[in-house]
Formats: sequence, C-alpha cells, structure tokens
Amino acid sequence: MTPSHSPTLDTGTMRIISAEETHVAQNYRPLPVVLAQGEGAWVTDVEGKRYLDLLAAYSAVNFGHRHPALVAAAQEQLGRLTLTSRAFHNDRLGAFATALADLCGKELVLPMNTGAEAVETGIKVARAWGYRVKGIAPDAATVVVANGNFHGRTTTIVGFSDDPSARSDFGPFAPGFVSVPFADAAAIEAAINENTAAVLIEPVQGEAGVVVPPEGYLAAVREICTAHNVLMIADEIQSGLGRVGTTFACDREGVVPDVYLLGKALGGGILPLSAVVADRDVLGVIRPGEHGSTFGGNPLAAAVGLKVVELLATGEIQARAAALGEHLEARLAELVGHGVTGVRVAGLWAGIDIDPAVGTGREVAERLLARGVLVKDTHGQTIRMAPPLVIRATELDWAIEQLKVVLAG
Repeated sequence: MTPSHSPTLDTGTMRIISAEETHVAQNYRPLPVVLAQGEGAWVTDVEGKRYLDLLAAYSAVNFGHRHPALVAAAQEQLGRLTLTSRAFHNDRLGAFATALADLCGKELVLPMNTGAEAVETGIKVARAWGYRVKGIAPDAATVVVANGNFHGRTTTIVGFSDDPSARSDFGPFAPGFVSVPFADAAAIEAAINENTAAVLIEPVQGEAGVVVPPEGYLAAVREICTAHNVLMIADEIQSGLGRVGTTFACDREGVVPDVYLLGKALGGGILPLSAVVADRDVLGVIRPGEHGSTFGGNPLAAAVGLKVVELLATGEIQARAAALGEHLEARLAELVGHGVTGVRVAGLWAGIDIDPAVGTGREVAERLLARGVLVKDTHGQTIRMAPPLVIRATELDWAIEQLKVVLAG
C-alpha cells in the first residue's frame, strides 16, 4: 500500500509552486505537494504519487473526494440551473431546507456560503433576538464566547479570538463579546447578565487541537442558557455532520442547542455551503432586506446539500465514524510516551501532541508527507487527523504505522 515518494520535487511541481508563491497572497503556508486528483480517502499529485488524506479539507470532505452520489447531484444540477440569487425562488432550495431542518429537528434554515458567514449570521440573529424578543436595551447585547475558539477569519470574529496570529494588526474590533475559559460552565454562568443574548461555543474545539470538553459540559451550558433566557449557539461547522460519530457533536450529550451553525461538509467537498438552523421563534426575527447573500441558497449548492442530508439520514455514516473512531483512538493511545505526549479523539477526529524532542508539528507533517500521508499541524506541537469518513480501518492502520516510523526518527 505504501506509495513511492521521491524526497525531491520534479520541475513541473516546482514550477506550479513557484507560480503560487509569486502570484497568490501568502495567507497560507501549504505543505510542498501539488494535488491534482482525488477519490475516496486518497489524492494524487501532479507527479502521479498517491497520498492518504487525513485532513479532509478540515472536515469539508467528510464523504470523501468525489463521492459518486454528490458528484452526480452536482452534474445533474449543472445542466439545469446554477444561480438565481434570492430575488427569485428556485426549485431546489425548499427541498434542501426542509430536509436539513428535519435533520436538525428545527423549523427554519437560513442558507449562506462559508462557515464564517454562518457565524456572522448567527451573531446578527442573536443580537436581533436579544433586542426584539428578550428586550435588551439598544446596542447593549453581548455574546459569551470561549477562549481558544476558532469561528472564522472576519474582523468581527477574530476580534474575540485569543490567538495572536488571528487578531494582531487587524483591529479595531467590534465590542459585545465576553470571553471565558473553554469547558468551564460555571464561568459561562458568571459572565451572563441582563444584556447577554447568546452563548457561542464549539462543542469540540477543532483549530485549538481537537479539544474535547469533559462529559456534562454541554448539558450544563444548555441548562444555564435555558435558566437565564439566553440562546445556546453551537458552532458545528467542523464537528457536525458525522465527524464525531453522531450527526452533531451536541448529540453526544443529548443536547439540542437553540441554533446550529453548519458548513464545510454540508457542501459535500464540492462547493461552499453553510447554514444557520433554528426554530421560528429565533430565526424568524430576521426580516426581508436585513440579511442576505447573492450566492446563499443557490440551486447548485442546494442540490448538493440535499444529497448530503440524504446520506446522513440513514445514520450509517455516523455509526461508521463512531466505530472507526474507537479503532483510531486505540491505535493512537499506543503512541503516548513514544514521541507523543497526548492524544484527544472525538469520533474520526484526533489531536496528537508531538514530543518536542521529535520535532515540531510542522516537521512531523512534512515527514509524513514524504511517506504518503497528509496531515496538518496546529499551534506548534500538535497535528490533527480528520480523515474522510469513508476511510477503511486498514488504511488508518497503515497511516499509524507511517506515523510510528516518523516518530522513531
């Protein structure tokens, strides 16, 4: 199964990378590989070398590269209608919204494009709800957020990040956010006052290194929000849609938030699609003309999104992720003390802390790349694994063996 990889890049690859570095703004630092094709859990570069994808575009490719049912849905819709704007109705949006609302157990869907747009929309909805329903004084609404959060890259969102690389030199920032430690329900309750409209959290913090809160945290947050008449907003953009072995990460504690923020995998790894999902008494506060998006709810995205929801409706994908996640957790536990200082796993999602004596997270990612495995580093010493949910146990085992070799030096 091991792909054959050269330690050096051919001239064609170098030419492509050089063109990117010359003409694309350097807001990313990609690993030195140029991908050209993908199928299932595997991708192939321009030199014909294959790699096992253990990142899945940060969970956007949950169903694998070019899932046949999703590609077919996109191709069929491409031949019919792709964009109308929301100035008109289209024949795909209603079916998609109905199916997604049913999946979430909610009444209304507000479609957008990117995850950051979903978060921004959720903030606007929370503030409008705070003023129009709860009765918060004008321009006084606040939202409680968690330290270590990652909700996107807009100036509003990075303003309540505590990551210097996300916020330095991008201020001034919007007020109205109160940060508390993650996984500390008591801190959330202490931060709530008469002006609090919502609590916005990731049920599992992804960018922070797959940080899983202790059991009971989400249930406690739900209870606190209900008691204080505050909206609970769950950012399930990375954690949702099967990633953690349940449809939503909140399902692991039987918790239903007031608002779901969804994205990434909702577009099937084909195009951007996000959504805010809530009941009518919350999402109904938005009036015509107050919020919108030219591409939000376009028929092409709705057709793909509908097929994504249909894939999730049977529960088979979630069950598969749960079973494979247990397998992955057992294999990763073997590495603790052998080049790994700690692991955190939620379904098919893992944060692996690398012993500094072995190298940085980036260095380990580069060594794995040379062995045909794609992962990404975060926060210096951590690498993340988030493989497509269609991956096989034997492929996970092979990837762990490559990691063992890398850790052994």
